[in-house]
Amino acid sequence: MSEVTSVKSIKTAVVQFQHQASNKAYNLLIMEKYIEQAAAQGVKILAFPEMCITGYWHVPGLSAEEVNALAEPVETSPSLALIRALAAKNQMLIGAGLIERAADGRIYNTYVACMPDGSYHAHRKLHAFEHPAFSCGDGFTVFDTPWGVKVGILICWDNNLVENVRATTLLGADILLAPHQTGGTHSRSPHGMKPIPLELWEQRAERKEEITAAFKGESGRGWILRWLPSRAHDNGLFILFSNGVGADADEVRTGNAMILDPYGRIISETWVAADAMVSAELDLTLIPLSSGRRWIYGRRPELYSILTERQGYERDAITARFSEEATGPASRKV
Repeated sequence: MSEVTSVKSIKTAVVQFQHQASNKAYNLLIMEKYIEQAAAQGVKILAFPEMCITGYWHVPGLSAEEVNALAEPVETSPSLALIRALAAKNQMLIGAGLIERAADGRIYNTYVACMPDGSYHAHRKLHAFEHPAFSCGDGFTVFDTPWGVKVGILICWDNNLVENVRATTLLGADILLAPHQTGGTHSRSPHGMKPIPLELWEQRAERKEEITAAFKGESGRGWILRWLPSRAHDNGLFILFSNGVGADADEVRTGNAMILDPYGRIISETWVAADAMVSAELDLTLIPLSSGRRWIYGRRPELYSILTERQGYERDAITARFSEEATGPASRKV
């Protein structure tokens, strides 16, 4: 990696786009377009959504053999070869998601940060539920950049467990890449997300006010704002939230691409029902005295051993995500 130099600000951008299922050529074409736009704007860190290269919600309907055929080894991935070349050409960090086939044959939902010097850092989703063939990652991903800041990666549901973001912060992350495919999903929680009708997306041009309200509502932006700003605020880091948008199999992604500062404030966002990119200059001087970063110094680790102890009610990712079994005090160890 090139010599690290400290900077006070850095230009970043996040993309929301509607991928096509298993159509890598199309998805890469869209990504290349946004990379060119970002380069023209002087962006140094660009984040695309989770599994944007391969497609996402059609995957649960594939056979294990079809999933394996869609997967690529990160080291020799033809798809990532293009992204890595563009990262080097534009001296940019570009994050992209795909299905990885590891050397041991295991399959992962993986997000790869392609670096300006041609290297890369790959994060395997810690809580993968998309297909029984998927394995879960077992480690956090934090790395240096040429701009004097450390970047971490957590994929979608990884961000919903507060321990993951705190651990990533303790490992030194200043900026968190948070690629998602979310919004408009059917949550069994009574006040969680609910589906957005596919016909509303299909009629988005003539029903612009309705779909905008849906994307900004409780199954889109409203749900995201219940928890994402707290991850930034409580840890004193910037979050780059990228997401899919539009019809994705039988669900509608709500986009809501946004960038948050270490106080949990949104500094750039969109709720447009279309492919889009939003950018922001990150003021890195905000980090050291942010509330969350200062509070970390008051931690008492000796009190937190319970965080690493199994309580007896833990579930695998697929069961936790889809089980209809009720949870609550009666099911917890007391």
